[in-house]
Amino acid sequence: MQPLLHDVVICVDAPAFAASPRDGQLRGAHVQGFYDHDRRLLHTLCLLLDDREPEPIGVQPLGPHQVRFTAVHRDPRDRTDDPTMIVERVRTAGVGETIVLRNVGTRGRTLRVELAAATDLADIADVKRGRRRALVPCTGASDGAGLEWRSASGHAELRTTVSAIGPAVADGPEGGTLTWSPVVLRPGESWQVTVTVAGRAALEPSGHPVRPGEPASWSEPVIETDDRRLRDLVSWGLRDLDALRLADPLGGADGAAEDQFIAAGCPWYLTLFGRDSIWSARMLLPLGTDLARGTLWALARRQGRVHDVFREEAPGRILHELRPATAQHGNGMRLPSHYYGSVDATPLFVTLLVEAWHWGLPDAEVDALLPYAERAMDWVLERTGEDTDGLLRYNPPRSDGLRHQSWKDSEDAVRDAAGRRIEPPLALCEVQGYAYEAANGLAELLRDRNRPDEAQQLLNWATALKKRFADLFWLPSPDGPATRYVAIAVGHGPTPVSGAASNMGQLLSTGILDEAECRDVAAWLTDPQLNSGWGLRSRSATVPGFNPLSYHGGSVWTHDTAIAVRGLCATGHHPEALALLHGLLDAATHFGYRMPELYAGDARSNGSPAPLAYPAACRPQGWSAASGVAVLAALLGLRPDATCRRLTARPAAPTPLLVRGLVLAGHRLTVEVDRKATVSGLPEGWRVQDG
Repeated sequence: MQPLLHDVVICVDAPAFAASPRDGQLRGAHVQGFYDHDRRLLHTLCLLLDDREPEPIGVQPLGPHQVRFTAVHRDPRDRTDDPTMIVERVRTAGVGETIVLRNVGTRGRTLRVELAAATDLADIADVKRGRRRALVPCTGASDGAGLEWRSASGHAELRTTVSAIGPAVADGPEGGTLTWSPVVLRPGESWQVTVTVAGRAALEPSGHPVRPGEPASWSEPVIETDDRRLRDLVSWGLRDLDALRLADPLGGADGAAEDQFIAAGCPWYLTLFGRDSIWSARMLLPLGTDLARGTLWALARRQGRVHDVFREEAPGRILHELRPATAQHGNGMRLPSHYYGSVDATPLFVTLLVEAWHWGLPDAEVDALLPYAERAMDWVLERTGEDTDGLLRYNPPRSDGLRHQSWKDSEDAVRDAAGRRIEPPLALCEVQGYAYEAANGLAELLRDRNRPDEAQQLLNWATALKKRFADLFWLPSPDGPATRYVAIAVGHGPTPVSGAASNMGQLLSTGILDEAECRDVAAWLTDPQLNSGWGLRSRSATVPGFNPLSYHGGSVWTHDTAIAVRGLCATGHHPEALALLHGLLDAATHFGYRMPELYAGDARSNGSPAPLAYPAACRPQGWSAASGVAVLAALLGLRPDATCRRLTARPAAPTPLLVRGLVLAGHRLTVEVDRKATVSGLPEGWRVQDG
């Protein structure tokens, strides 16, 4: 079974991470270990003092990439109840750890220090499915100060700083041990050893993402507000995003900047994911366009070129996920290294380019990426043209790929109001919104490039899609908060799938809904059926099959709530947006502002306990970490228009708010909101228009 993560301490510096229990001891269980490039390098690293494990007393994050574990080693001969030997382990992702013993007592101590290490060199896909692999035999390092492991799948090594006391090295088929003895510490003295962990897969995959060589392209904005929750959510999110950055090794040639993007999440998805990386880049556009540029190029280089059933590749289709090799993912699912099984990444790619253009992506970059966006749109038009209802559907061509191919991609992601699982082919409601938004945005860009005929064809297609959507997706609900709601999907027939779900919230900012339809959706999003009080539930709590701790059947997804807030603000439903936002911000206080991928959708009440994290949720996770910037931008209500150099400001902030350091076309803005928005620092030729 998939290992649970809710009590796991994770530090990450993509593509490396370390996962530990709260006492810091790695015992070879579950997800524990040091990882790099989807390979577990070490799964056991257990510290013993005089044949006993230290007693843990605390764990302290020192940043996204580093954590400190503190323990004590007590001695019955001490004439005090206070600990006199403090043990500190500072673990750093991608590096290793430093172990410090401090004698804070009044008498000397003589210790035997042992460090036991072992590994299975498992692939992350095997770890995720709970598959146990045999231990790899261990050998002593040639320099006498470490251990090594080698197998057909990879190699790992553990090195220590040279010490006058040793270490003594013992190795064997089940692991190795480093021993320092005797370690003599007089009162006030300390002893330290640094352990480095390194290694890789046996075969380096060509073009696989690497650790960035350049710093993040964004700077943290200065936020002045009475609401500390908002400020801390943005700040902690940006720290996690910095640790989740990866670079495309195929880019950055001829002195150009690196093409960086955000990995989907740690530990399971620490790589390029089309949908997730695109949404993270979209959310961060108010801080600059470099991340969007890097994300677009990383995906453009891997855009589908041929028809391939196993990869589900097609010309123009955007990659779903990139892995080092083909792998078994459990439940009979076998995915190739380059997998295209996503229906939404392709239209989202088009929209990211359009939004980056509006936020000031240089014309040369826009023009270079435009052919890729056109090919992506061609794929959308071809798929809808083949559909009898003219909708963008998914219908997986093979049984061992992803069954559901939108962001709700679990086995039971789509259920109806009776709780029955609904199988593909399916046209998800938000996917039609993505396609509509992409067509309108690309038409706007083509018209700006003096291609009016092609632009008009896209606009005509979008208009027809909007009408089909209005005819097929609405269901009556006489007893609901509004008299109708948007079906999560349309299946055969076409038959709409009944039962209210959060998907309709992602339609608000796409333009596919008219004013009255937006008002009905807003009523549903804030009704207790969907609004848990901590954020937006993925499925209504009133339908059979609702489960607050399911992946997509009632849990709250951070990014989904943020996108709904963004859409509510964009359509002028500010009270509804603030109701969801305050629930999200309150939840953030209980998660230390490192928002998990998703958390439980239990109803909030006066005096109710803190929300529970979904037990296998990624944390940190890309679009969850980016959600703070998304809701900040939503409150400011900024919408740039590159065609007429106009920045519309329609703030929703309930209290005064001042933000310095937003970026438009390379210029740093200051935005002050006090009922209305005042913007300074605009690029030359730009003007502000009130919403």
